[in-house]
This record gives sequence, structure tokens and C-alpha cells, in this order.
Amino acid sequence: MEKPDWIRVRLPIGHSFEKITQALRKRKLVTVCEEAHCPNIAECWQNEGTATFMLMGDICTRGCKFCAVKSGKPALPDPAEPQKLAEAIAEMELDYAVLTSVNRDDLPDQGAGHFAACINAIRAAHPDTLIEVLIPDFRGKKEAIQTIINAQPSVIAHNIETVERLQAAVRDKRASYQQSLHVLEYVKQRSPKIYTKSSLMLGLGETKEEILQTMTDLRKANTDIITLGQYLRPSSWHVPVAKYYYPEEFAYYKIHAEELGFLFSISGSLVRSSYRAGELFIKNVVHHEENTCII
Repeated sequence: MEKPDWIRVRLPIGHSFEKITQALRKRKLVTVCEEAHCPNIAECWQNEGTATFMLMGDICTRGCKFCAVKSGKPALPDPAEPQKLAEAIAEMELDYAVLTSVNRDDLPDQGAGHFAACINAIRAAHPDTLIEVLIPDFRGKKEAIQTIINAQPSVIAHNIETVERLQAAVRDKRASYQQSLHVLEYVKQRSPKIYTKSSLMLGLGETKEEILQTMTDLRKANTDIITLGQYLRPSSWHVPVAKYYYPEEFAYYKIHAEELGFLFSISGSLVRSSYRAGELFIKNVVHHEENTCII
């Protein structure tokens, strides 16, 4: 299926882009921006000065049929990675850092301890930097989720990815719709002050009713922020695109998200889960909360 005219991606160029690239290469750090072939890498790295760091290497223990990240047997996490991250964030002058990771089903704690170590290292070196984490489901293990909660990032995101009916066809068999809802719900139950966030890909064969039901289920789990974007097929091995949504359709779902009570939503063809994360969080969620506080 041919991409429509409204899906256009700019080539990555410019001083900020090169600065971020050099900071990452020097420390052998990985970003999901590159590994997942994010269409917004030019905009985020050049204009926004933000990047989403991918912890624990670039090889995932799972094989989701929508994701461009490599699958296989990963190496042990680099114990120096937390310090390298803190140094890179200083060099990149980030006031908002997004951390995600490959799935690490090979580790006893699913990698939660390494996540926490990275959060703590960044906070020790740069206490003013806000931190968002986009976590795996950790196989639903509460102790792993609690490890992340205890590290107190500003935002804990976990992506439900697609509607319930398409989970088995799109995601690895170890993931599930209910397990993802459980992760988000557990975070809010244990720490109501931490903001939660999730993302939904459109274009995999879902119906309008299924999209609306998924959004409703996320709000029932007290998810604060939602992003909706167009699925783009990384290769011929991956799930084919069933539909390209019009901009007007994405606008409709944004309005519906606001009606459901999400604190903030962004919906568009090239939107991804960490798209302009710092700007969205700081300018919209935090400021919204400040303006609605009763003194």
C-alpha cells in the first residue's frame, strides 16, 4: 500500500542533530529514535533537542511483528551505562530525558534494576532534569514495576500498542492487552502522583469501535496521557499496513481523548510514543495541573 502525500519525513541535518549524534557515539549509547526508524528523528534531534535513550543494548528478547528493533540473545547490561547516560545528558543539555529499553526477559528482574540505576544516576548528576521512562511490561511482575516506581520518574509510560483483538497478531506472545493495562493501573494505584502514559498505533486493521474501547480502557486504568499515531511498516517481514488514516480522523480521536478525561493527548500520522515528550509534559500536563490547583 502506497504512503499518502501527508506522510512526509525530513532528512536529519543540522548542528543540533550532529551534536546529539556525537554525544551518543562517543559513549556507545543507543536510541530508539534510530533503532525503531522513528520518522521524527530530524524534528526531535534538530529542533527540540530531545532523544529517547534505549537501555541495555539494541537486541530484544521478543519478536513483535510491528517493531524494527532486532530480536535475539542480548549481552549483559553495561554497568557503566548509567554514568554514560548522565554524561551524555549533560553534554546534550537536556532538561527532559526519556529512557526506554528492549525487553529483557533473560534477566531475573526483567531489567528493572538497571532502569532504576539509570534514573538515579541522572538525578544525582542533574537534579533538575525531568525523567520519563517508557517501560516494558516486565511480564506483569509487580516487584519489577515497583522498582521503577521507587525510583520516582516524573512519567511512567507503557504502550498498549494495538486493540485487544489484534494483540496476538501484532505483539510477541508474552505480551497481552490485559497485562499492559495492569502495568498502567498498578503504577497509579501505588503512586498516584506519577503521571502515566500509553500509545496506540492505528492502521493495523482495527475498527473505530475498537479504538474507542481501547481509549476507554486506558482511562479506566487512570492513564493520564495518550498518543495515537499511524503504523508504518518497517520491512516486508512486518505486519502490513491495513489503512492510512486521514489527518481529520486523527483529529477526531484527539477530541475524543479530551472528552474521556485524559490530561493530554496528541494524535497524528507521524506521532510516536515519545514524540516531543518534554514539550508535551512540561507545557501541557504540568502547567495544566498548576493552573487547576485550588489554593
